Amino acid sequence: MHSQDKSELIKNLPMIPLRDLVIFPSTLVPFIIGRSSSIQALERASGQDKMIYLSAQMDASLDNPRPLDIYSMGIVAKIIRVVKMDDKNMKVIVEGKKRARIVEYLSTFPFYQVLVKEIREIEADNDKTRETLKVVLTLFEDYLKLSQHANFDSIIPALRENSVNRISDIISSHLFLPVEEKQNLLETINPLERLRRLNFVLENELIKIHAKLRKEGKGGGRKAPFREGSGQKIFSPGMGGKKDDQPNEVEELRKRVAEAKMPKDAEDKANKELERLEVMPPMSAEATVCRNYLDWLLSLPWNKKSREKRSLKEADRILNEDHYGLEKVKERILEYLSIRQLVKNPKGIILGFVGPPGVGKSSLGQSIARATGRKFVRLSLGGVRDEAEIRGHRRTYIGAYPGRILQMIKKGGTRNPVFLLDEVDKMNVDFRGDPASALMEVLDPEQNNSFLDHYIDTEYDLSQVMFIVTANVLEAIPRPLIDRMEIIRIPGYTEEEKLQIAKQFLLPKQLKAHGLTQENITISDKALRKLIREYTREAGVRNLEREVTSVCRKVVKKVVDKGKTFRESVTPRNLEKYLGIPRFKRSEIERRDEVGVALGMAWAEFGGEILSFEVTKVHGKGNFTLTGQLGEIMQESAQAAFSYVRGKLYQLNIARDLHKNYDIHIHVPEAATPKEGPSAGITIATAIISLVTDIPVDKKVVMSGELTLLGKVLPVGGIKEKLLAAHREGIFEAILPLDNMCDLRDMPKKVMDAMKIHFVETMDEVLKIALTGEIPDKGKKKVPLASDSTEDKEEREDSQEPPVTH
Repeated sequence: MHSQDKSELIKNLPMIPLRDLVIFPSTLVPFIIGRSSSIQALERASGQDKMIYLSAQMDASLDNPRPLDIYSMGIVAKIIRVVKMDDKNMKVIVEGKKRARIVEYLSTFPFYQVLVKEIREIEADNDKTRETLKVVLTLFEDYLKLSQHANFDSIIPALRENSVNRISDIISSHLFLPVEEKQNLLETINPLERLRRLNFVLENELIKIHAKLRKEGKGGGRKAPFREGSGQKIFSPGMGGKKDDQPNEVEELRKRVAEAKMPKDAEDKANKELERLEVMPPMSAEATVCRNYLDWLLSLPWNKKSREKRSLKEADRILNEDHYGLEKVKERILEYLSIRQLVKNPKGIILGFVGPPGVGKSSLGQSIARATGRKFVRLSLGGVRDEAEIRGHRRTYIGAYPGRILQMIKKGGTRNPVFLLDEVDKMNVDFRGDPASALMEVLDPEQNNSFLDHYIDTEYDLSQVMFIVTANVLEAIPRPLIDRMEIIRIPGYTEEEKLQIAKQFLLPKQLKAHGLTQENITISDKALRKLIREYTREAGVRNLEREVTSVCRKVVKKVVDKGKTFRESVTPRNLEKYLGIPRFKRSEIERRDEVGVALGMAWAEFGGEILSFEVTKVHGKGNFTLTGQLGEIMQESAQAAFSYVRGKLYQLNIARDLHKNYDIHIHVPEAATPKEGPSAGITIATAIISLVTDIPVDKKVVMSGELTLLGKVLPVGGIKEKLLAAHREGIFEAILPLDNMCDLRDMPKKVMDAMKIHFVETMDEVLKIALTGEIPDKGKKKVPLASDSTEDKEEREDSQEPPVTH
């Protein structure tokens, strides 16, 4: 036997005196308090670190005990739960932590505040202690079997703890003894001495029980002790979890299970948990786990459905009321409602909205819910990296909960909501699993009718849910997940569409939000066009709404200063007074045609953009330099374009010393923005050939396409967004690969009518359109063969064609 540490810890804690109750370390104990001083001490402890000092009164009949009426030895405990029972009484559950002794009473009003010294435990691990422990455990087992007040099954597992101190404290807490005897056990610090005392106490208790049973007969037994005082009520910690202790709760849960109309498997699991709950102590940790599980099973909408609207006219009106344009999405929703007219229970649809930010992907989900009469729930998947976020944790984990799919279903309250999975492309993967893989079961119409959450551990039908998935780019989403959705691309808006959105949606919304009327402010169409062109550069309308809000705020200030009759007209001339100088200008596009500068089209998650590619040559040794924060794929595309140009120039007998005497430098402005992809191949090649031939590139033409070493033009992605960006910047002529012709089917008619698009298959076709003049042909050269004589070389120089290198 040896001491762990002779040093002791001093703590300043609020105190509650207890009636007829002694609490031991490592035990969970419920009791009721009603005295004002006890409630105030509890509130003080709850507002700090939830630690409180508990000590028994010497005389339980005293309502206002003095320090001399309270035992100095008590327990430092942690408050686990507080439940208000009525206006005067509160039910408290605490966990005993360490023995402690009062050093000083710091205050006695309005509650006791004491300075206590924690007492370190003494370890005892020798043969004598272990032998005494075996005897005590045998006696305690006999005591539990004969006593009708303790639950044998719930106490025995707790005694498997190896610590002698812990076992002796648990046994002490479950004995029905006078307060004086329990206090004596609490104050016995030496574990061997405590075990000897327990041995003596248990032998006496068993003699008393046997004598009482002989006197009263086999059915005789005592009632569980319960003391009721004017200020405080005590529930004995030794009381078992018998059915009579909690009939109302179990019966109520059983009734709710019967009314829930769950599937058979779920109902069987619920009934099994109810049977377990019946035999558990009410305040045990396992009982709390059972209750939580039953609450989740009962709160899920197993059969509750929203009554759907099936009127196509009403749905069309709601969709047009909330959003301008987006005809393909609206058409798809109306098709689904049409199917509902003919098919009673069609499978839920899974739509994937892909497009730049601010085009209305998330708000479309709310509109669809309104149009169909369903509930709407939204789950943001940005940053989610744990598979358990989707499927939940198994109940073996502390604090386990169902996954967020079933949490949102519970929140919606029906089994057929419109479920928006937002920003699915922003999910991550780490050692905890891949949430995108877990989503495959959710979004598969063939599997989601039996979705299995790890916590619920029974199948739940998601087939009636209308899933809507949103993303900015498809590249970040796994291909198997994409295959489970019906992808609908939502490109950026044209200038005319933005104008109509601002007039019909954004401006009325902000007028209402700022308390303005149409009498206070009017914004002309020309002012809105200038705002769109010079103050925003985006595919969506998020920044446009922000700028409209800024104008409204400044008008509100004037209305407050000058009265509600104040009226302001915003025009292109006074727009700068509200928003400052324009942020974007088209100086690059408005310049004249230049040599070595070509315009290309780029596509990012924020929409399409126009990029300028600049090429220059300086005297050097044939080095090739790329700047502008170009990605690896774009650098390889530039290398391929340069190799093609060298072969083309050799074929045309132009600048044959280019690779020997000059360095080529390609730069893409806006160097702070990363750029990636192969679609700049034809743009870079055009700029280099323009530089070498001294022929300017037409600045009214933009282009996009991948270039091979043989001069073929291959298709690229993001055509819609790129053309919308060109149209937005006032460029109405574009060069695209022939294989991208099919991507124009869903382009807005107004854009297609305004633009002239050239479809090409080879680089020669690109040069004829993009350059302002024809490339001069200075004659063709042939590389002589090594085996030829000088005369042979000269004879064949004009008769043979040079090797084709493009």
